[in-house]
Amino acid sequence: MNVSGPVSAPQSYFSMPHVLMLGPYPDWDMLPMEASYRLHKLWEQEGSDTLAENRNSVRAIATRGELGANKALIDALPNLEIIACYGVGTDAIDLPTARERRIRVTNTPDVLTGDVADIAVGLALATMRRLPAGDAHVRSGAWAQGNMGLVTRFHGKKVGIVGFGRIGSTIARRVSGFDVEIGYFDRSARSDAPHLFFPDILALAAWSDVLIVTLAGGASTHKLVGAEVFRALGPKGFLVNVSRGSTIDEPALLDALESKIIAGAGLDVFWNEPSIDPRFAAIDTVVLQPHHASGTVETRQAMGQLVRDNLAAHFAGRPLLTPVA
Repeated sequence: MNVSGPVSAPQSYFSMPHVLMLGPYPDWDMLPMEASYRLHKLWEQEGSDTLAENRNSVRAIATRGELGANKALIDALPNLEIIACYGVGTDAIDLPTARERRIRVTNTPDVLTGDVADIAVGLALATMRRLPAGDAHVRSGAWAQGNMGLVTRFHGKKVGIVGFGRIGSTIARRVSGFDVEIGYFDRSARSDAPHLFFPDILALAAWSDVLIVTLAGGASTHKLVGAEVFRALGPKGFLVNVSRGSTIDEPALLDALESKIIAGAGLDVFWNEPSIDPRFAAIDTVVLQPHHASGTVETRQAMGQLVRDNLAAHFAGRPLLTPVA
């Protein structure tokens, strides 16, 4: 993929569309963005009235998944036409307000699916095989005093996937090479999925050895995975979450880990990230990642390109590449 994008003919600075950016993108995106748009960088304007001065000029918001765009911000921009999100999740964007105002919304699906699936498998392996503990055992010199304790294998287990969209189905393809049984919970059975369908999340958890959560965020999935699910998963079961922190009842998860109600967890997302609950740091059966599932150079370049392609399509009057329904 051409990460720099096509070189367009020079245009007058004063004729460039005004775009409000809520947070910075990588340099490889900022440079072409600055060449094509009059950018208003909100993170550099704290305490100033720059946004108020330009509110009537802003036609687009370029945001990130965790920053979103709330109702107050959307309402403050009377000529807003499009919100382009660097990320798949749009739960932080006020979609009802956007629809009411006929403001288009785009995200960056598909380009990060493979990386998220990869890290889901990695977290399952790291948690069940206790890879961080093994690394620490070697680095500390403790190996010279004796071997570390035995762990749990991954291959041959029952893998339950909560949510079977793009990412869930890709995880299923990834883990099939480990000779596992695969089951899934979703709103309905998938005719193209040769796996066990569970219409009830508790039944899936009770069946699973490792439960991988790939749900979309939002009100419908808020704390869907909670204490009852952890009890069903049981003291030999493991949890992996690569979806949103909001999908897990986090206090219940911490209680389940501390009380050995479940065997362990691999987590890339948290309820209050990045200022996560300090109780996680004291639990040696959890593997923690900084919401970094899509954090590869290749995927982040593709995400930025897709944001810029959607903006370019909008301002050229062409169909959007990845509109959000």
